[in-house]
Amino acid sequence: MSAEPNRLRIVVGADDAGRLYKDTLTEDLHASELVASVTDVGVNDEIRGSYSLIALVAARLVADGKADRALLVCHTGLGMAIAANKVQGIRAVTAHDSLSVRASVLSNNAQVLAFGQGVIGLGPARRLTAEWLTHRFDADSSAAVKVRAISVFEHQHQHQPGPLAVLPSEGDS
Repeated sequence: MSAEPNRLRIVVGADDAGRLYKDTLTEDLHASELVASVTDVGVNDEIRGSYSLIALVAARLVADGKADRALLVCHTGLGMAIAANKVQGIRAVTAHDSLSVRASVLSNNAQVLAFGQGVIGLGPARRLTAEWLTHRFDADSSAAVKVRAISVFEHQHQHQPGPLAVLPSEGDS
């Protein structure tokens, strides 16, 4: 898990539409005693890329155990979460309120949080980021059984069509 007990290794990323927030949130993360390290995967002065590429790189670092969590920002947060969720083992959410941020970790063991710079103000994003850092998933909780069921399905069906693929199409009767 984390390099230091209770301190998180965070990867941050944003596209051009989320860079302003990402840069400010990165400063906040560096200042937090709950954070062991911060890795910036762009965009920045050296690294360019689309939201999908940035999200995939960040999620891969988490999935590979090189980071504990990722904080991503784009215009709505939706594209980042969709892209990050394509990496096996990743649970990414878009959340813009305290309940959703808390539940994303405590109930869903989401490792990736995405914000929309066009959706939420910078002040609330900073507050929610600080809250997010305090939450830890309990592997012995009742929610853990549900999260494990998702993980088992993902591993068993990673190269198979989804459940809807077995339903007849409209032309079949």
